[in-house]
This record gives sequence, structure tokens and C-alpha cells, in this order.
Amino acid sequence: MATTASVTPLSSTFSTPSSTPKPPSSHPSSISFKTYQNFKQPNSTIRREFLKGMAVIPLFVLQEHALAREIEVGSFLPQSPSDPSFVLFKASPKDTPALRAGNVQPYQFILPPTWKQARVANILSGNYCQPKCAEPWVEVKFEDENQGKVQVVASPLIRLTNKPNATIEDIGSPEKVIASLGPFVTGNSYDSDELLEISVEKQGDQTYYKYALETPYAMTGSHNLAKATAKGNTVVLFVASANDKQWQSSQKTLKAILDSFQV
Repeated sequence: MATTASVTPLSSTFSTPSSTPKPPSSHPSSISFKTYQNFKQPNSTIRREFLKGMAVIPLFVLQEHALAREIEVGSFLPQSPSDPSFVLFKASPKDTPALRAGNVQPYQFILPPTWKQARVANILSGNYCQPKCAEPWVEVKFEDENQGKVQVVASPLIRLTNKPNATIEDIGSPEKVIASLGPFVTGNSYDSDELLEISVEKQGDQTYYKYALETPYAMTGSHNLAKATAKGNTVVLFVASANDKQWQSSQKTLKAILDSFQV
């Protein structure tokens, strides 16, 4: 089934200065999407320097001290049916406290077989607050020192909207959602000038907002890709991050991982 897509540049969509566009990544054939691009203008220097020193969310600071399991995921995850060069991770209740509590719907994504799973500290996993967490928590994290890292962050729906069982569209526009979730993409702060591209995808009845960001001051890395959706009482955010060196060689891999994520 062919992918259907419409790409519309909206240089006037954003109220803040914007960034040099990057080409949209490839998408699974079952997805229809539209892309908005944003064009950066050189300003906000003072603000960016101020943000450089901020660390408003301690989540990722602690997370980086988590111990990695020295086991490649290819040794225990099945081969991806869609691409044999990847393996498939399908989250189940045994993987996270939130899945066991029923606060997050099962999700899945592909990974290169050489990646390793990183441990998430108990205080970050939401284990202490399930099933009534008031703040976002880290579900899972995987990484490769040469290619980058990915992680799943979940946020209580009530943090973004008072409407029960809201869809991502009910919460608001892609710009509004990333303004709320941006700090969980970067690990410290979010500046709308860093936003390069927004895509809206449909997979069946589920809508996803996708983002590409250039984040020179981010704790997670200077390049970030993100994908967000809402289901049940939770907003689920998938983040793929890389530094400049990793991005040069692995951006296609990270985009493929991001595209494969679904709830």
C-alpha cells in the first residue's frame, strides 16, 4: 500500500523565528502524513545562552547514571518482520511498572541488534507513584555509543488536558504539544527556534505528532527526533537522540527507529 503524503511549508505558522529545513524522513507504507517546515533566522542569542545553563528537568541528569546492561538486544529480541536487519521490541507488563499498572498501552519499535538496554533508576521509572503518577516518567531506554539513544517517556494526560481519554488532536496543535513536552526531549529546556520540522501521521485510528529538532544545548544530544501520541490516560513520547558525530553516521537508522514506533 503506497504512502500518501502532502508537504506544506508554513514559514508563517510559528510565532517565533525558525530553522533551516531538513528533509522529512521516510515513513511506513501504512502511514499518511503531512509535514510543516520552519525556517530559522539568526536571533534569540541571549535567550539561548541563558537556556544553555538551565537544567529545569532533573529527569535526564539522573538517568544518565543508570547502569547499562552489557547484553546486545539481538541476543534476546526477535528479528523484525518488516526488516531483518533490525530486531523488534514489544513492551509488555513485565517490562515497566506503568504497563503492569495499566497506565500505558503496549508499544513497540525496532532496534539495531547491537544496541543495549539501559537501566532506568527506580525513581525515574514511575514505580513509586503508579498508578497515580502526577509527573512524567521514563518507560524504557536503549543506546549505542556509536549511534545514539532512544527512550520512551510517558506523561499523565491530566498534565496536558482535563479531557478524559483525549486524543493528541484534542490536546492541541503539534506546536502546543511540543511546547509542553519539549524539555523531556532535550533533557533541560526547549526553545522553539530549535524546531526544524513537524509531521502529522495517521496509523489506523491513532494520530502521531513527529518532530525534528536541532538542539545544540540539549543534554540529550545536539540532534533530537521525537514522536508523540495520546492513548487512554497517557501521552507517550518517543525520543531518539544523537550528538554531532553519531548523527553523521546514524541519522537514517534513528529515523527508521522513530518511524517504527507505535502504540
